[in-house]
Amino acid sequence: MDIRIVSLNVGRPATFVYKGKDVPTGIFKSPAAEGPIALTTLNFEGDGQADLVHHGGPDKAVCVYSYEHYPYWERDLGRELAYGAFGENLTVLGMTEDAVCIGDIYAIGDVRLQVSQPRQPCHKLAKMYDVPDLPIRVQNTGFTGFYFRVLVPGLFDRSLPLTLERRHPAGLTVAFANEIKHHRKDDLDGVRALLAVDALSTNWRVSFEKRLEGAEPSTEERLNGTAP
Repeated sequence: MDIRIVSLNVGRPATFVYKGKDVPTGIFKSPAAEGPIALTTLNFEGDGQADLVHHGGPDKAVCVYSYEHYPYWERDLGRELAYGAFGENLTVLGMTEDAVCIGDIYAIGDVRLQVSQPRQPCHKLAKMYDVPDLPIRVQNTGFTGFYFRVLVPGLFDRSLPLTLERRHPAGLTVAFANEIKHHRKDDLDGVRALLAVDALSTNWRVSFEKRLEGAEPSTEERLNGTAP
């Protein structure tokens, strides 16, 4: 399937109240105004993250989610979903997790983007929809989305085609990375294969290295969805 950008979504950090507590977050995104938009190595113009410890940074500059998954979640959640429903910057067609590999490089105009890691949903997605186990449900479906790092920043023009410029030679898909991370935790050969991919994000690299070392994840890592 040809790749198509369905929507480009941005949003500044905001605070909402959940069960009487303030929750700062950058998960609320809405479609950006028409026309080219500046993209730096950290984010789109008009976008941002509230928790810069666990979100954002060069490895997670652009969050991507497949519109192919929207019908499933609309049935599962019993509600219609607007673009940016999963906090993604790019809602796309033709880029499902089994079709995209860690390290793939994509081009749009002069901008170059590289797949760095799967998206790992955190507790704020659960609070956003008031569905406590939603992050686990997202993990179990494999419909996680993924992140781009920005290799060449510039004006991001949605009217131009987004194309695969270079497939990473390892050919390890986002779906494979999710399987190793969440379901095949004893598959150390899979861990080593992912660690051999130079483009794998620092966060996931550290997590997999800890797994090889047999280190137990901290409580903070478990709560924030960064456990090995």
